[in-house]
Amino acid sequence: MFKKIFTTRLAVIAGIILAAALFRLVPHWPNFTPVAAIALFGGTYLHKKYLAFLVPLTALFISDLILGFHPVMGWVYAGFTVTVGIGLLLRRNVTVLNIAGASLLSSVLFFLVTNFGAWLASPFYPDTFAGLIQCYVAGLAFFNNGSYGISFFLNEVAGSLFYNTILFGSLYLLGQRFPALAKG
Repeated sequence: MFKKIFTTRLAVIAGIILAAALFRLVPHWPNFTPVAAIALFGGTYLHKKYLAFLVPLTALFISDLILGFHPVMGWVYAGFTVTVGIGLLLRRNVTVLNIAGASLLSSVLFFLVTNFGAWLASPFYPDTFAGLIQCYVAGLAFFNNGSYGISFFLNEVAGSLFYNTILFGSLYLLGQRFPALAKG
């Protein structure tokens, strides 16, 4: 049973994910991280569904043990869980265009999920639909703050695209060199 789950392909994919998680620990522009790419890549290539969720979220958790936690952390994990789900859908047709589209979609959904959580946790916004919209508008203004990098939101989009290129591209190139890694 263990031999069927643990394969060379799984070890390589998990290694790529864990290596990418280390990049959260080096200095970077705010929100220019590999986390969304890790979730999308894991959802796409970890063929056991429980591993598709477990490996990326564990990598995120391990790096968060070092970086620290905050009150809206559950919503951050929920946002990345949605991204793993997008990766599960992406596995049917992995193309450069689909990876780019999934990166953009996951960035937007992450914004929606985490700002929803911020609205629920914040005493600054009324517990009404208007308060939720006010929170999203404030979030857009925050994301457009270009004091670090391009802007907070565009840093996230650019980071997702950059790291997805690295992750998906690495597995593709390794699969070209070692055909056993191409399909698992």
